[in-house]
Amino acid sequence: MDLALIFFLAAIIIVGGLLFAVITRLSKTSTKKIDVERYRAKCLEIEHQLKQDEPNSFYYSVINFDKLLDQALKDYGARGKTMGERMKNSASLFSDRNGIWMAHKLRNKIAHESDAHVTYEQARLALYNFRKALKDLGVI
Repeated sequence: MDLALIFFLAAIIIVGGLLFAVITRLSKTSTKKIDVERYRAKCLEIEHQLKQDEPNSFYYSVINFDKLLDQALKDYGARGKTMGERMKNSASLFSDRNGIWMAHKLRNKIAHESDAHVTYEQARLALYNFRKALKDLGVI
């Protein structure tokens, strides 16, 4: 009887230790602190880059905002090897999925097409959609 009691108590201790380890690990990954002020400052900096009389600013601001959103997705804990995968895996978090995809596709056009043409209005709309995505994630 004493031996069965010892095994029972040992099993309880082992199971309890495993549960504690799992809970501790989950709480560390889900409570990662996101630096909201850093994201807000970076947002403003990128938005100030966009200047109507400087066409190159259209390209840089879209690319930089896309990078900022990708970093936010990583900090948020979104799964995926690429930004596209992270966006797909986080789709339920976004209030305007089509707008975010439009903005990301514009970034891809800039990055992959040597003759890509972007207007000021396209860049402004992309920045608006990126900002909305960051708000949806709660990082700004």
